[in-house]
Amino acid sequence: MFRNYFKTAYRNLFRHKGFTIINIAGLALGLTACLLIGLFVHDELQYDKFLPEGERVYRVYNDISAQEAGSILAPVPPMFGTTLKESIPEVDKVVRILMLQFDANNLVEVGEKSIYEKGRFFADPEFFEIFQLPFKYGSPEKALTDPSSVVISDEFSERVFGDIDPVGRKVSLDKQPFIVRGVFSTTERFHLPVNFVLPMAAAELPAERMKSWGWQQFYTYVKLKKGADPESAQAKFRSIVGKQIDEDKNQPFKYLPFLQPLNEVYLYSSGFKYDQSIKGNITYVKALSVIAIFILLIACFNFVNLATAKSLQRAKEVGVRKAIGASRSQLMLQFLSETVLLTLISVIFSAALTSLLLPSLNAFTGKEMDFNVFTNPALLLLLIGLTLVVGILAGLYPAVILSGFKPVKVLKSAVVVDSKVGKIQWLRHGLIVVQFALSIFLIISASVVYKQVGYLHNKDLGFNREQIMFFQMRGDNMFANHETFKSELLRGAGIKDVSMGYGFPGDATAGDGVIVPRNGEQVRHATTLLMVDFNYINTLDVKVVAGRPFSKDFKTDADHAFMINETAVRELGYEMPENALGQTLLWPTWDNQDSLREGKIIGVVKDFHFKSLYDKVDPTVLQIYPGAYVKVAVKINAEDVAGSIEHVKSVWDKFSPDYPMEYIFMDDNFEKMYKAEDKLKSLLTIFTAIAIFVACLGLFGLAAYAAERRKKEIGIRKVLGAETTSIVMLLSKDFLKLVVVAALIAFPIAWYAMQKWLQDFAYRIDIPVWIFLVAGFVAALLAFVTISVQAIKAATSDPVRNLRVD
Repeated sequence: MFRNYFKTAYRNLFRHKGFTIINIAGLALGLTACLLIGLFVHDELQYDKFLPEGERVYRVYNDISAQEAGSILAPVPPMFGTTLKESIPEVDKVVRILMLQFDANNLVEVGEKSIYEKGRFFADPEFFEIFQLPFKYGSPEKALTDPSSVVISDEFSERVFGDIDPVGRKVSLDKQPFIVRGVFSTTERFHLPVNFVLPMAAAELPAERMKSWGWQQFYTYVKLKKGADPESAQAKFRSIVGKQIDEDKNQPFKYLPFLQPLNEVYLYSSGFKYDQSIKGNITYVKALSVIAIFILLIACFNFVNLATAKSLQRAKEVGVRKAIGASRSQLMLQFLSETVLLTLISVIFSAALTSLLLPSLNAFTGKEMDFNVFTNPALLLLLIGLTLVVGILAGLYPAVILSGFKPVKVLKSAVVVDSKVGKIQWLRHGLIVVQFALSIFLIISASVVYKQVGYLHNKDLGFNREQIMFFQMRGDNMFANHETFKSELLRGAGIKDVSMGYGFPGDATAGDGVIVPRNGEQVRHATTLLMVDFNYINTLDVKVVAGRPFSKDFKTDADHAFMINETAVRELGYEMPENALGQTLLWPTWDNQDSLREGKIIGVVKDFHFKSLYDKVDPTVLQIYPGAYVKVAVKINAEDVAGSIEHVKSVWDKFSPDYPMEYIFMDDNFEKMYKAEDKLKSLLTIFTAIAIFVACLGLFGLAAYAAERRKKEIGIRKVLGAETTSIVMLLSKDFLKLVVVAALIAFPIAWYAMQKWLQDFAYRIDIPVWIFLVAGFVAALLAFVTISVQAIKAATSDPVRNLRVD
């Protein structure tokens, strides 16, 4: 019986080729988009899921505030880990991870091989007890107890050692020798981008420094005991931290620590500051999931629309079948079998398209997603389930409508007055409205994202990032003779200026804070610290709005002068830039926290963005501090870029011949900040185009059937002298009214959704009204063009043929 259903379904689909092709194309495209998005979302949700007992692991982070400003920091003070281990009974194990210049490449030397690699950090011995990574060589037990040992990733091992077991072999990191004690696997999704783990003892940190409550440099993880309540542990820890901070009169910050579940670290940390882990964004995952659902709904609605429209042509078929004894359930099974068969064909095409397009998606996202139904039974079951679910859901209503026609009325050709026809029309119109409302929503969303991303890339940042070469200082000779190194660089004909420091735009900054003497008291304020040299202001073209920049003509500038930005003027209570000049600031030096550097404010700079536009400009203090210089910015002449680079390389080789030179340009560094937004823009544009195309494909089919139903009317109008344009408008106006209704529904929803998305940015666009008008116009234009193709065809057809009695 079922074979007969599918045989009949096959013949019927083959007989109506146009209907079949449109439905298959729409479903196949919609399902392909859903499968690609589904693979991406599934991959995003897999981070850290492979770790044994990962549900007991939490990351500690801080909601930190000073005065009324606050932010969430991923690194915490070293005493957090000590306190958690010693004072919180729910805690089983604790590991602290120290990332010093984590973004910087490390010179790795193995024998004759010499390469730069990222991903080095120092960790407590409990690292591999909390993160139970699978080991390829060696053993995690006691791997981090010897200060001379290192544990490396299998990817790094293959690059430098090949296929051999490297345990026991020597490797040099930035000229410091270590012995490989183990190799861990990186095949699974792990949020820490680690290539080599060194024992904390190898960092050689002073014992007093490890007792600090203010040095926020450690990523700290805890593993709770079985059955322990994380809320209780968090509350106890907050109480201890609160008392400690209240007692520390020199602490400018207020801490509110949180325990973040390990499975939330990757997707729920996009707004964390100073977080060097691999990060996704749950907002984008949710947005893409919603888009996938939209596209699938549009594709399914297409089927329902076309099937109900076609039901008028199959009314007599239903009547004949019922007259010779077919039951309603048999008819429903017949029509559902057609739907499932059509869906099966669409799923097969979509699986082929997904396999074809997945390599491009992998290259675009940097992932290694796989889609192979022969090696992954779960995928095969998913496709089978998708066929049945989509086929039944999309075909159920048309099957109910088709099987419900009364044979007497149908065979008398009275179907046009059947009450169900009115219901079909309202359903069809309702689905068209929903389709185009979703399409207009996506057009507006894509436009807003496109405009915001353009704003991120093009906003005036308050400094000049063009033609600035940027690199890290390396080698003892370069650090010891940095002024001579700078002088040699400035001798190049194409070199405009050179600056050294710690805290260049787009790079790491310090957040220690300063002390403001006020009314006999020392008031601490949280600020960002930029350790600069005398050329910093000129090299970056930062504008001075009051006072003067640092100058070697003033001997006190080297040790007793500060500059601040406009935000700091307000936050430190000076109100006007001119009022800040000559005011005293104190700073606890890095060499000795009990020693205060005292100086006067000599100048105020205009606010400039040294971080991404997700973050507001912080109150910022600049000072001369040669002991912190780690990076060099070289401003070069655009007319001789190649010659200037060669000059810089030649000077580098004089001062640091043992280190290969590597560099980037500062504008490229800033472009990388918005890589996720650039990808979202591209993905949203592609999937919006697919959604609109699928919607128009269905509209094309509906217009064809509308023209077919009204062919006699069109023939009469033509005979009476109607113009082609009037007939086109006659067939188009009803559909265009529906697009207008869809736009009115989509506008407020899209405005609300995009306002929510823009809230993540400290600096954002205002959504212009024209985006909504353009989105509505584009949707209406596409609908009109789609309908006009069929309308013109109907209007230009031979009226004599249309007026013949069928």
